[in-house]
Amino acid sequence: MPVGGRDREGLQGNLLFLSAAEGGSAQLRPSPAPLSLRGKARPSPTPRRETEPFRVVMVAIAGGSGAGKSWLARQLKTRLGTAAGVVALDDFYRDLRDLPRRARAARNFDAPDAIDWPLFEAQLTALAAGEPTQLPRYDFVTHTRRPRGRRWHPRRVVLIEGLWPWWRPELRRYYTLKIYKVGSDTLRLARRLARDTRRRGRHPDSVRTQWRRQVQPMHTRFVRPQAQSADVTLPPETPAWQIDRLVRRIRELAGLEP
Repeated sequence: MPVGGRDREGLQGNLLFLSAAEGGSAQLRPSPAPLSLRGKARPSPTPRRETEPFRVVMVAIAGGSGAGKSWLARQLKTRLGTAAGVVALDDFYRDLRDLPRRARAARNFDAPDAIDWPLFEAQLTALAAGEPTQLPRYDFVTHTRRPRGRRWHPRRVVLIEGLWPWWRPELRRYYTLKIYKVGSDTLRLARRLARDTRRRGRHPDSVRTQWRRQVQPMHTRFVRPQAQSADVTLPPETPAWQIDRLVRRIRELAGLEP
């Protein structure tokens, strides 16, 4: 059923959610796990002590490079305020300081094995338990981990955004809600060019070559399949009312005031 001409009334009852196949037009389809049917947050993977004042709601946001994951995380964070914090999977890339600079640049950063998964899971455990921790920070110019990390104070809501937050099946137990953000190939490439040239010191030609040889093949193989196990799939153009609806559901799951 085409979206054109429909308004939010097409989502009455919360039984349908806006979705889109990448490269195609947005359509309404039944959600694999409708938001209205999720009565309680999944329990954290570690037992919670009765003295802890709140449960932690873990929200994962996946999607291709340039699809708008960071933008969506910021939109949710702004609406949720101090109750939420954002964690970027990008900060968990492996530290390549032991490799020569040329060898570092030759690594495939669009494949999941570029991530330090044991460190990521250890941090997920701490975040889900509502514990303070020290998060890593990554330097994409030198491809090394920065000496000083980021101090994390417990939050009611943890927004985790990246290419593959639930690519590994064993990590899915941590997440209360999994959101997949769709983006068209043209828009994603334009955003990747802007980001890598301005913030990561890359030349446009090298960015385009990497896109063709690594980004798109890895996207098809590792990123896009996550959409099949997402609770919510968002189209390239996500209206404000749809974000507001997500925020309302997250507040309910976290026991926050409307």
